[in-house]
Amino acid sequence: MSATLRFDNIGKVFPGVRALDGVSFDVNAGEVHGLMGENGAGKSTLLKILGGEYQPDSGRVLIDEKEVHFASAAASIASGIAVIHQELQYVPDLTVSENLLLGALPNRLGWVNKRAAKAHVRERLAAMGVDLDPNAKLRKLSIAQRQMVEICKALLRNARVIALDEPTSSLSHRETEVLFKLVRDLKADNRALIYISHRMDEIYELCDACTIFRDGRKIASHLALAEVPRDTLVQEMVGREISDIYDYRARPLGETRFSVKNVEGDALSAPASFDVKRGEIVGFFGLVGAGRSELMHLVYGADKKKHGEIVLDGQPIKVRSTGEAIRHGIVLCPEDRKEEGIVAMATVAENINISCRRHYLRGGLFLDRKKEAQTADRFIQLLKIKTPSRKQRIRFLSGGNQQKAILSRWLAEPDLKVVILDEPTRGIDVGAKHEIYNVIYQLAERGCAIVMISSELPEVLGVSDRIVVMRQGRIAGELPRENASEQAVLSLALPQSESVAQAA
Repeated sequence: MSATLRFDNIGKVFPGVRALDGVSFDVNAGEVHGLMGENGAGKSTLLKILGGEYQPDSGRVLIDEKEVHFASAAASIASGIAVIHQELQYVPDLTVSENLLLGALPNRLGWVNKRAAKAHVRERLAAMGVDLDPNAKLRKLSIAQRQMVEICKALLRNARVIALDEPTSSLSHRETEVLFKLVRDLKADNRALIYISHRMDEIYELCDACTIFRDGRKIASHLALAEVPRDTLVQEMVGREISDIYDYRARPLGETRFSVKNVEGDALSAPASFDVKRGEIVGFFGLVGAGRSELMHLVYGADKKKHGEIVLDGQPIKVRSTGEAIRHGIVLCPEDRKEEGIVAMATVAENINISCRRHYLRGGLFLDRKKEAQTADRFIQLLKIKTPSRKQRIRFLSGGNQQKAILSRWLAEPDLKVVILDEPTRGIDVGAKHEIYNVIYQLAERGCAIVMISSELPEVLGVSDRIVVMRQGRIAGELPRENASEQAVLSLALPQSESVAQAA
């Protein structure tokens, strides 16, 4: 099953942008090779070439010193390549077993043998230590569970070369541990693995070697990663030194601006109440399935609440739809940018202006295209969105740059009062995170009430003025910044039995 992978002078050009420029490095059998770089640096483009979605304009891909050409994803898979992309690729109305075996379902005389498929999947999942119901439809699963399905799909193929693009971006701590064990087992089985992540801890924990990308070029390859300081990797990625990624800025807080009182919904196990002051950043933390996103969907009018009151600037308001929320100055950046955030076939400019364009109507009938163009260009520059132009379709941008465009959409709203950010830096590089944190601080300094949901505990601790912790569908407690530590937050987030066991 062993294989050595070589990229030799790979180049790829899209209209208006050179995505890859002379990239060369090796990935050895029995090695986990990390790829790091800012969003748009070319990492995902390289994986799409490996996976047969793109063909290189120059250079060669070699496996065991033999040049290979993949005209399609099917050709790549047939050659023993498995690529797990950051943006999940699944069929929502099929079951877990059907998604895992798609293209290789057991059949008899052309009829799918569902019983055999389920039995096979159940056996393999148990062997991998993954807890998934083979009969569950993907549409009903959480993003974390869908991510595990994608990972398992690649592993079921027994590939010789496996590439993982931000595989833990939506996983819980427990699911991440399962993934790490799978990666180590594959390494011990002499597979060649590529591992893309913006999380430095993961890279150092899993990877033997690491290659740094910037602006489509290879900046450096470190073959003995353990000997390389973290600051060196950060500087190579962003081209500058970032001493403190969070760069927390204290600010005076005003009166209570946003109150949620006794909100109830199907996904919550108890009524939820919390307040946010003017200029305050309240971080929401909890394990996957704790109910954080579900609570915010109720608050924002995306889901119907059974009971509860929303108060803005001291006045009760009705929020029965997302449109009503936006008109009140309440906006939400969703966790799932692919399904709930971007309009994939629209341009970057259209995605940025999609909400605020109601302000650009002349006489209530004609759209001021010039103002839309100015708004798009302003935020492309402000958030450093990497795109050939505002007219580029957003689906061609990297995941991190899509996230920046969604954030720009709400920054373009002229009268923001409450900003809810659900996993705002998921899959985003260290330099872009630093820029987004600065935007969050600027919004808070303008008097906005900020709610930030994050699964990254260091991020919640680094950015928030106060932390609200959810557990099993209810608010378990809150901590002011000065009293918040990883241990204190986790003791509230973990179920009591796990918390006691950890303390022991």
